[in-house]
Amino acid sequence: MPSLIDIRRRIRSVKNTQQITKAMKMVSAAKLRRAQDRVIASRPYAALLRKVLGNVAAAVASDELPAQNPLLARRQENRILLVLITADKGLAGAFNSYLIKSAQRFSAEHGGAVVTLELIGRKGRDFFRKRGAKISGEQVGLAAKPAHGDMAAIARKAMEMFRNEEIDAVYLLYNEFKSAASQKLTVARILPAELPEQANPVDYIFEQPPAEMLDDLLPRYVETEFYRALLESSAAEHAARMTAMDAATSNAADMIERLTLYMNRVRQASITKEIIEVVSGASAAE
Repeated sequence: MPSLIDIRRRIRSVKNTQQITKAMKMVSAAKLRRAQDRVIASRPYAALLRKVLGNVAAAVASDELPAQNPLLARRQENRILLVLITADKGLAGAFNSYLIKSAQRFSAEHGGAVVTLELIGRKGRDFFRKRGAKISGEQVGLAAKPAHGDMAAIARKAMEMFRNEEIDAVYLLYNEFKSAASQKLTVARILPAELPEQANPVDYIFEQPPAEMLDDLLPRYVETEFYRALLESSAAEHAARMTAMDAATSNAADMIERLTLYMNRVRQASITKEIIEVVSGASAAE
């Protein structure tokens, strides 16, 4: 049976851990608010861009000269670029492990193709670097301060590889933010670009040929999808960490309660033992 000193020391240790997890939860909650605002602000722009792109695509489809944009070229997917967005830090529950397992499952499902990884985030980079995966690039620290320019550079690199036929498809793998309590694992094919179809397209008056506008809009669309994926992943990460730290704080409180109850039982047993020894000594003295 452990001594009272050992039990008190363990209770003190759990209380210190509880203070840390509570502080981490508050920090993640504050960061989640800002990240959620960025995600909500980016969604209308992305939706409107898809709508405009669909209208332009409808105009291009009705044009006599078909579009020959290289970002629309469909080839057999023998070489795939998978852009994996993970977190730079842990203590976020199963946030990173689900992403890494999904990336491994994606590679297994496309066993006949060569899957190259573009890794964003320290956790994914460390995992696949140790296992000798084929990596085209690594980016760390982007989720802390998401910037459009950083993700646009990665998107331009992927588009250049696609145009040069170094790869046949580009996929994004990330956690999409749904709420503070849930995230959705998302695998989206970005290239070749899927032109959204509009049921009732707007009849625009184009100053320049629609095909030229499509050539200008497609790279912007791809860059926006990359940047939006980073924002979604950043918000989902803070939500997952806040939930995990809240659960850790609650578990610490339960453990402190159980240890305190156990300590009281041990102390009561010790006092009872001492009383019995005193009574037994007094009886023996008589």
